[in-house]
Amino acid sequence: MNRFLRWGFWLQTAFITLLALAIFGPIMNLLIWTLAETWYFPHTLPNQWGLKYWQQVFNPYSDVSGSLMTSIIIALCAVVVCLLVSIPAGYALSKHSMPWRVGFMLLFLIPQAFPNLTVYINIARIFYDWGLNGTLLGVVLVHSVHGLMFSVWISVAAFSSIDPMLSRASRNLGAGPIYTFIHVVLPQAAPGLIAASIFVFLESLDEFTGTFFVGSPEITTLPLLLYTASMEGNYQISSITALILLIPSIGFMLIINKFMRPEMLSKLGK
Repeated sequence: MNRFLRWGFWLQTAFITLLALAIFGPIMNLLIWTLAETWYFPHTLPNQWGLKYWQQVFNPYSDVSGSLMTSIIIALCAVVVCLLVSIPAGYALSKHSMPWRVGFMLLFLIPQAFPNLTVYINIARIFYDWGLNGTLLGVVLVHSVHGLMFSVWISVAAFSSIDPMLSRASRNLGAGPIYTFIHVVLPQAAPGLIAASIFVFLESLDEFTGTFFVGSPEITTLPLLLYTASMEGNYQISSITALILLIPSIGFMLIINKFMRPEMLSKLGK
């Protein structure tokens, strides 16, 4: 019995160690590259450490600051577009009496059902005819199409989890439907809408394929800059750029963990 427990302990330790290496190993390698000035095979660690490439990244004349600002502007615009669609759509689809409700919800999953490469090539051709190829508006629209899947489904769950009795009480006291929606319904759904906005923001911030086919070379975002640097073999710049993209993702995920209530999560897909 003691031997069995001892083997179980070592198996659990090995499993946890392998899991930790799989999760944190790439991140540690990324952090090492951000501080490595020279690193050649077969050396296990960098030959020279330093912050030279950090100074290049945050140089006022660097492309990173401009690409980061472009990425943030596109992500914020995508959030606004998605909320303008998902708030009314989520409120309507949260009503189980709505005709073709399931069909409309599945409609927002279609962009995720096909290979992105095929979809973006065709979108790029259509946008070229419309004069949207290589424009900020075109990139925002492409990012919004993917973001709608997150925003609509989370918005449906957010509106489904609110207490309907408060809305009825507001209407019984003489409030109109618009006043009730703005002052009663919307504040209850606000945590879910904030979580949906964060998901859309992160999805847009990390989006590469759509921006590459629709926006480049006129529009350069941080993922495009990361791709260019890695293809040129500049692993230090690409690692620092990846770290810049990773930091807001971790921070926002902690915020999402606060706003995604269990009662709202139970409504996803219902």
